[in-house]
Amino acid sequence: MGVVRVATWNVNSVKQRVPRLLPWLDQRQPDVVCLQETKLADEAFLALLGKDLGERGYEVALNGEVQWNGVAILSKVGLEDVTVGLPGAPGFPHAEARAVSATCDGVRVHSVYVPNGRTPDSDHYQYKLAWLAALRDAVKAGPEAVVVCGDMNIAPTDADVFDPDAYIGQTHVTPPERAALAELQALGLHDVMRDRWPDKRVFTYWDYRAGMFHQDLGMRIDLILASGPVAKRVQASWVDRHARKGTGPSDHAPVIVDLDTAPDGDIGPVVPPPSAPAAKRGAKKLPQAK
Repeated sequence: MGVVRVATWNVNSVKQRVPRLLPWLDQRQPDVVCLQETKLADEAFLALLGKDLGERGYEVALNGEVQWNGVAILSKVGLEDVTVGLPGAPGFPHAEARAVSATCDGVRVHSVYVPNGRTPDSDHYQYKLAWLAALRDAVKAGPEAVVVCGDMNIAPTDADVFDPDAYIGQTHVTPPERAALAELQALGLHDVMRDRWPDKRVFTYWDYRAGMFHQDLGMRIDLILASGPVAKRVQASWVDRHARKGTGPSDHAPVIVDLDTAPDGDIGPVVPPPSAPAAKRGAKKLPQAK
């Protein structure tokens, strides 16, 4: 059937997440998986997971580095024309392992881990904006059928954070970052989660500290952006919140998009839905806020 289920997940260290990643693959059966923050060199990744992934039918494309960053694409439906990194992308100061792309059953798939930006007055913030411009150029130069999956480190709108007041002066929400993301989407990419659930409260990341997950004080920064030919195939789009619960989770939850058919049905934007009510504006602060 080709590409049916696409997922993206910032695992925040694949070595730490192995006990959760492999059972999750068995449960959700994604055809294409984009991983971020693998934090392993390519050889170490393959030594750790190559056999297990091969037994599950996945080919692997990697762009890793020791201890930091790292991205991967796992595919059951082919993996052709692999490109490691972004042509012309800036470094900080050297090139970082933040992008890998490949063609999976006719769809160009980009797994990206956008720089954090740190603080709006930092050199890392300018690096983030320049890196996003390189990503836009790479997508623009590619084929029409494309998905960009990953940790964008940008909340597209105020509706994508638990409280806009809590993020004043922080990265992820500033106008230049959002403008850079909008320029990428202007290539014809659809934010399929928001298109499908325009009015729902949806987060993909919750800080480990201060009980943020249990209070559902999060951000939506993990996105799947799809061009028109792919977006029109979407039958379901959801955040697998189960994967953020329990022992030893990543601080991000996977985002899943089902094309052509929805194996679990159109089950809603967040599975399971959070039980915590939305906090009143101004009532909660970020853990790092002074």
